[in-house]
Amino acid sequence: MSEHEVQGRPASELSDEELEQQGKHAHDTRNWAFLHGTAEQFAHHTARMLELEREYLRRYPKRTWQGSGGAPHDVRETAEAWRETVRGVIQQLEALVELPDPPSRNGVGDDPETAFLRRIADAPGGRLHKLEAHQAAREVGLDRAAVAKLYTADPPLIDTELQDRVITQAGRAHLSGGSTA
Repeated sequence: MSEHEVQGRPASELSDEELEQQGKHAHDTRNWAFLHGTAEQFAHHTARMLELEREYLRRYPKRTWQGSGGAPHDVRETAEAWRETVRGVIQQLEALVELPDPPSRNGVGDDPETAFLRRIADAPGGRLHKLEAHQAAREVGLDRAAVAKLYTADPPLIDTELQDRVITQAGRAHLSGGSTA
């Protein structure tokens, strides 16, 4: 795979239409990259989004607050706001670079399915927010298809309640080595 396939064409080589489409797509997918992407995906997304924004600003300075008369009146206040923004970006990047050791799986030698069910069972009320459950599945190495099978098992081992993922009685029985029927 070439660098262009991985990184995309340089923003400076995009047509105006492509630049606008890719910029909009980058902003539309930002939430997904932040919540569900890997550290590598998030870093790539951030770099690409910033590249597209810089190129857009170069081509169309009057379409943004920077060139439309929205420039700051209080330069010191604006400089402090930018300092805080940069500090936040630096903290986020440092968190990506200095990732903690993955949490140990619950139960030595647990397979990913059991480790995932244990994570939910051990959470308060036997429930995790869907985003925490998604992260737990990734941490224990359980892919999406395997997670889906836990919902569709007969009887289901986990269930949904609004934004939460909840272990069922069958899931608890599965963990204790008992019958799930």
